[in-house]
Amino acid sequence: MMKTIGLLGGMSWESSAQYYALLNREARARLGHPHSARSVMLSVDFGEIERLQHAGAWDALAEQLAAEARAVEAAGADCLLLCTNTMHLVADRIAAAIGIPMLHIADPTGAAIRAAGIARIGLLGTAFTMEQPFYRERLERRFGLEVLLPGAEARAAVHRVIYDELVGGVIREESRALYRGVIAELAAAGAQGVILGCTEIGLLVGPGDSEVPLFDTTRLHALAALEFALG
Repeated sequence: MMKTIGLLGGMSWESSAQYYALLNREARARLGHPHSARSVMLSVDFGEIERLQHAGAWDALAEQLAAEARAVEAAGADCLLLCTNTMHLVADRIAAAIGIPMLHIADPTGAAIRAAGIARIGLLGTAFTMEQPFYRERLERRFGLEVLLPGAEARAAVHRVIYDELVGGVIREESRALYRGVIAELAAAGAQGVILGCTEIGLLVGPGDSEVPLFDTTRLHALAALEFALG
C-alpha cells in the first residue's frame, strides 16, 4: 500500500498547490489512471509566518512549525515535507519533534545536481536562504558542491519579487527578465546550473529562461516524497 505523504504547507499556498498537483500527476503517470497520491496537508497562515520571518523570530517559528508538524503526523502521515526552503532554517528542530522521517528539501536537490555532474551551482531564494548558512552548508557538506550567490543588489531584488509578487500569485514579465539576468550573471561567474531555491520561483522561470540547467526544488522535493511513498 502507498504510504501517506504529509505536507506542511501554506508558505505560500501558491507553491503548496504546486506540490499537490505534482504529487498527484506523478502518481497517475507511474501507476496509471485513475491513481493519485495519498497525502495529508496542513496549510498555515503565511501572513503570520512572514511577519515572524522578517522580525527574525526563528525560535517562535520553530516552536509553531514543530507543533504543526506533530499535527500532520497525528493525521496519519508517514513522512513530512516542509513545503518551503526558507523554513528549513529550523528543520532540525521540526524533525526532532516528530517520529516520522522529514525529507529535507536540499537533499534531493543536491543529489540531482551531483547526478548531472555539476560541482559549481548558483542559488536563488529568499534573502534568508541565500544569506544564512543553513542551506549552503548542507549542500557543501553533504554533496561537495560549491555554491555561488548573486551580488547584494541582485539578492535584494530576487527577495523582493518573491515576497511582493510570487507569494501572491503575481507574475510580471519585468520580474521574469530580472531573474533571467541574475541567472545569466551566475552562469557568467562560473555556475554550471542554478537552484530555484524558493518554492515559488518555478512559477516565474523555467528551463527556457536559462542557458544552464535549473533545479526546481519544489518539483525535486515532491518527486522524492513520491519515491518514499511508493518505495
